Amino acid sequence: MSGNVADSAISPTSPTQTIPADLSGQMLELDEDDDLEVFSKDTTNTDGGSFNASMQTSPGSMINQYKFDEEEEEQEPGAKDIFITVDDPESHVTTIETFITYRVLTKTTRSEFDSSEYEVRRRYQDFLWLRGRLEEAHPTLIVHPLPEKFVMKGMVERFNDDFIETRRRALHRFLDRIADHPILSCNEDFRVFLSAQAWELTSHKKQGPGFLSRMGETVRAVVVSVRGVKNRPEEFNSMQEYVEAFSQKMTSLDRITQRICKEEKEYLEELKEYAPTYTLWSGSEEELAEPLKGMATSLDRCYQETEERGRQLSDCLAPALHEYVLCSETLKAVLRRRDNIQAELEAKNEALATKRADRDAEPRERGVVWQSLLGKNPEEARQQKQQRLAGEIDELKEEIDKMEDRVEWANNGLKGDWGRWQKSMRSDLKEAFLSTAQKNVDYYEKCLAVWESFLLSMRAEVSEVDQRAGDS
Repeated sequence: MSGNVADSAISPTSPTQTIPADLSGQMLELDEDDDLEVFSKDTTNTDGGSFNASMQTSPGSMINQYKFDEEEEEQEPGAKDIFITVDDPESHVTTIETFITYRVLTKTTRSEFDSSEYEVRRRYQDFLWLRGRLEEAHPTLIVHPLPEKFVMKGMVERFNDDFIETRRRALHRFLDRIADHPILSCNEDFRVFLSAQAWELTSHKKQGPGFLSRMGETVRAVVVSVRGVKNRPEEFNSMQEYVEAFSQKMTSLDRITQRICKEEKEYLEELKEYAPTYTLWSGSEEELAEPLKGMATSLDRCYQETEERGRQLSDCLAPALHEYVLCSETLKAVLRRRDNIQAELEAKNEALATKRADRDAEPRERGVVWQSLLGKNPEEARQQKQQRLAGEIDELKEEIDKMEDRVEWANNGLKGDWGRWQKSMRSDLKEAFLSTAQKNVDYYEKCLAVWESFLLSMRAEVSEVDQRAGDS
C-alpha cells in the first residue's frame, strides 16, 4: 500500500469544461456519481517567502531530519510493475444526469495484460463497482475506502473545481493502494477496470452475481451475524478491541479538527477586515499615520500566513484523520465478515452433531407405533432414516471441510493485511503530523519576524524623533 498522505506526483488538472467555483446550499446524500465530498488533498507546503532579511533560520531541518524507528523498508528496484494515474476530470451533461469522468492511465509489465499501456475513462460508480467486487472476492482483505457519497444542494449542471480535484486525488490514491497490494492487484476485475473500454466494462459488470444471489448472501450474512461467533481466536479479539479504540480516537480527533478548521475560517474572516481598518484610520491621524500603516501591513502579512496555515490544516491533517475514520469502519466490516465465516462453520458443526445424535439414537416407541398405524414397516422406515441421515452427514462433512479451508484462508488473509494496514496507517499519520508541525513552526516564525520588523522600524522612528528634539 502507498504510505503517503497525498499524491504529490500528480499535478493538478482542470476539467475540460469550465466549472464555476461558487457553491451554496447544504450537503445532501444523493447519487453516487454526483458525490463531491472527498477526503484527500495535496499536502505540499508552499513557502510564504521572507518578510525581512533578519528573519531567524527555521529549525524545520530538525523536523526534516527526524527519523523514526519504524521506517518503511525501501522498495527493491523494479519491484513495482504497475503504475496508475488518475487525471483529466471531464464534465458530462445529459438530459438525465450530470456526472464527471476521470482518465485512468496504466503502465504495466505484467503478463496478464495484453498491452503495456492503457487509457480509459471511468466515472465514480465504476470505482464503487470495483471496490464492491474486490470485497466480494476477498472479504477479509482490507480494501481502502472511497470518498463519501454527498452532493451539494442545487448543483445540477456545475461542479466545484476544488471538490473535483480532491476527488481525483482520492480516486488515484485508491487505485494506487490496490496496485501496491500483492493480492488485490491480481484480481481479474481490477485488470478489466484498468484495461476495458466503457462498453466492455458494462458487459463485464453484467456477468457478476445477480440481484437475487446478492440478496441471498446478504440474508445469510444477517442470520449468521445475529447468531454470533462463539469461539473467536484471541488475536481477533485483540484486533476488535484495537479497532474500537482506534475508531473512537480518530472520530474524536476528526470532530475536533473539523471544529478548529471552522473556527479558523471565522477568525480569518475577522482578521481580513483588521488591516483595512488601520489603513482607513491612518488617513485621519497625521501624527499616527506611519505606525498605523505599519500595523496594517503587518496584519495583512499575518493574514496571508494564517490563511496558508488554515489551508494546510484543512487540506492535510483534516483529510488524513477523516480518511482513517472511514478506514476504521472498513476494518469493522472486515472483522464482521471474518466472524460470519467462522459462525457459518460453527453452525455446520452443530448441525453435524445433531445429525449424528439422531443417527445414533434408538427409535422411540411412539415413532414405531405411528409408523405401524401408517402401514409402514418400522424396521424399513428406520433403515431409510438411517440412510438419509448418513447421506446428510456425508454432505455436511464435505461442506465443513470446505468451510475449514475458507476460515483458514480468511484468517491468514486478514492477519497478513492487518500488519500491512498498520504500517501504512502509521506512515500516513506521521507524515500528516510532521507536515502540520512544520507548517506551525513556519507560521509562528514568519509572524514573529513580521512583528519584530515592525518594532525595529518603530524604534528607529522614535529614536529619530528624539534625536531631532534633542538637536532643537
